[in-house]
Amino acid sequence: MAALTLLLVLLIHLHIAFSLFPLAASRRNSTILPGSSLTAATPNNSYWLSPSGIYAFGFYPRGGGYSIGIFMVGIPQETLVWMARRDDPPVPGNSTLRFTAEGGLILQSTFDTPIAKPNDIAVSASMLDSGNFVLYNSQQNIAWQSFDSPTDTLLNGQYISAGMELRSAASDNDTSTGIFRIKMQDDGNLVMYPINTEDTAPYSYWSSSTNGQGDNVTLNLAGDGLLYLMNGTGTYLTNLTDRGLATPNIVYRARIDPDGIFRLYSYNMTERGNWSTVWSTTNNKCEPKGLCGFNAFCINVDQVARCQCLPGFDFVQSGNETSGCQRSFTAESCTATNAPASYNISVVSNTVWEDNSYSVVAVQTENECRMECLQDCNCEAAYYQVGLCNKQRLPLRYGRRDLGSSNKVFVKVGQMTPGNRTGSDPQRPEGRRKERIRMDILVVSLILIAVALAIIIACGILLYRNRVWLYKTIPTVGTGRMIEDVAPRSFTYDELVTVTRDFREVIGKGAFGIVYRGTMSNGKAVAVKRIERVSTDGEREFHTEMKIIGRTHHRNLVRLLGYSFDVSNRLLVYEYMSNGSLADLLFAPDKLLCWEEKMGIVRNIARGLLYLHEECETQIIHCDIKPENILIDEQRCAKISDFGLSKLLKPDQTNTYTRIRGTRGYVAPEWHKNLPVTTKADVYSFGIVLLEIIGSRRNMDQSVPEEEIILENWVYDCFEAGELHKLVDEEEGVDRRQLERMVKVAIWCTLEDPSLRPPMRKVLLMLEGTIDISSPPRPTSFISSI
Repeated sequence: MAALTLLLVLLIHLHIAFSLFPLAASRRNSTILPGSSLTAATPNNSYWLSPSGIYAFGFYPRGGGYSIGIFMVGIPQETLVWMARRDDPPVPGNSTLRFTAEGGLILQSTFDTPIAKPNDIAVSASMLDSGNFVLYNSQQNIAWQSFDSPTDTLLNGQYISAGMELRSAASDNDTSTGIFRIKMQDDGNLVMYPINTEDTAPYSYWSSSTNGQGDNVTLNLAGDGLLYLMNGTGTYLTNLTDRGLATPNIVYRARIDPDGIFRLYSYNMTERGNWSTVWSTTNNKCEPKGLCGFNAFCINVDQVARCQCLPGFDFVQSGNETSGCQRSFTAESCTATNAPASYNISVVSNTVWEDNSYSVVAVQTENECRMECLQDCNCEAAYYQVGLCNKQRLPLRYGRRDLGSSNKVFVKVGQMTPGNRTGSDPQRPEGRRKERIRMDILVVSLILIAVALAIIIACGILLYRNRVWLYKTIPTVGTGRMIEDVAPRSFTYDELVTVTRDFREVIGKGAFGIVYRGTMSNGKAVAVKRIERVSTDGEREFHTEMKIIGRTHHRNLVRLLGYSFDVSNRLLVYEYMSNGSLADLLFAPDKLLCWEEKMGIVRNIARGLLYLHEECETQIIHCDIKPENILIDEQRCAKISDFGLSKLLKPDQTNTYTRIRGTRGYVAPEWHKNLPVTTKADVYSFGIVLLEIIGSRRNMDQSVPEEEIILENWVYDCFEAGELHKLVDEEEGVDRRQLERMVKVAIWCTLEDPSLRPPMRKVLLMLEGTIDISSPPRPTSFISSI
């Protein structure tokens, strides 16, 4: 009887190997020995096949490069089932994967990266027909296997044990970690959550409801397509799918898809068609929480999930509905006097959201809830339920349409929202009347504007004819000649001697010279910088830099008011900042800044850098962002100063090569590697400053314990350990969620690879909480010893 059973098993395997997956015999060798290697762009040597030829382990194309994974090549559609280091960037075509003599798998590219670290020295490896890639030790025991570290897919014979989870891909075209996960919890419950959330009920959107039914529960997939839960004693708890008939020509796989739904798929190897969906956790594509990003809610349109922004909001990325939404109006500062006058309330009905109320007020009517939010400048939205008004701050998340819900969301919207997106429906009679009124107003406004322009042009011509002689009297000789098109005023040296009272009061030192306090004839205080040395790039570049910087006008840049050039003296006149530099406030023993003031300063700096990088006429790399160059005015508004080391890019430039500029501790790694420098160098410096603002200490501090000396390393250690409270003083009134967001932003900004750092526009959106932030990788300590 045993012999007959063995014969049947052999016949089945032969049928699979020779009938379903016919491949050259030379490619069926499943034993891989140390010293073997693969090359990414070599078609005949880019992966190792399983004996039947259905599965392969090796390089797959990704984003213009290659990554390592396991995929099915025995079917027309190459299907990825496992990814190694999925969040690493793709590698070039000349990269190799080597099975080393030490028994590990090493990806050799720009630098060596471990792919598999066995718990014992591996002497062989195999790509199995189950889809499992295995390393064996000298006793032929498993030293490492891909089944132990699943990514988004579960295969036949594979299971995930308690505490493990599958994480979705970002999209069908992006295999990096997405925004959903399914976790086999220690309590026996299989639950689905958005990524980066706590394992608690308020964040879940599907569960198996098997909590408390046993210990060491596992999620398993059988060869007949049965997806089931089993406890540590081998007892079946529940079947998620029906048991089928195990046939050698049907392949199953379970996957958490990028849309957040967990599905079981089958493929008929004989018919060679498409993957079929056998089962899914839900048919409601809006059920996964977070599908639409911040400030957006999901609606089902003909079984297709669509995202819609809150009134007064637009998508962060035009055309990308899952990118979340941001305000389409400028929010006023929070003051009790301007709140009711500057905003309207728009209503969104029949939607459900995460309730993260900072205040709950008992009310009698909907209108009371509207007024509660409208008159509270901290309130940005409110959920109205019968008798309760739940005040919220932005961003709102996990929104979806639920026609069975009577919940109403009141959203505070600026009255000047572009396009009047919160107005009446133009298809209704009252909407049409308002549309006609708006059209009449528009026509009248255009006529008035045209008349005003004609008057201005006429006055301009007369003024030019009668006053043009004044321009001819401006001195044009010597090195003190006027620089064309520069907005700041030209001063004589003697004038500035008088303004500064013979350069009596020193208030600081910059990269180019000493700064003195001065007072204009109208009583206005100014800062006068006396240039001690000129950029080695030459006289012409210095003049060009001052000309362009003189044209920059932004509330978060210290404004250049004037200049003086003569043969031996060069001076620049700036607006005076009464609160000194950020360093004066940040590193003061009495810690003069509270948490909210710190966060306001961070956003001010980010807006100033965004202007320099993307919004001014000529792209500028500041090159020396540090607390000493961030000045604070009397309203505690931060402004970037000291452009002495700035680098201007030509209109067609995105990077430049130049000598190292900046201050030790804030200089990006690419300066030291002689690599092209982009605006990402400023992003790195900003990240260091952000860390210093969070911790109210220098990036390098020898007075603290050894593990805390290098701030960026210590911050990541605290982040990884979930101990961010160690970074801050509890007396500052720190918002824990905001602290985590700021730390994530800082880590992304200080990554060694410039291409991984976000641009300042995205940094600002992350700081404001408009877009979600994925968990960053550990930053290197490249410059920690420099």
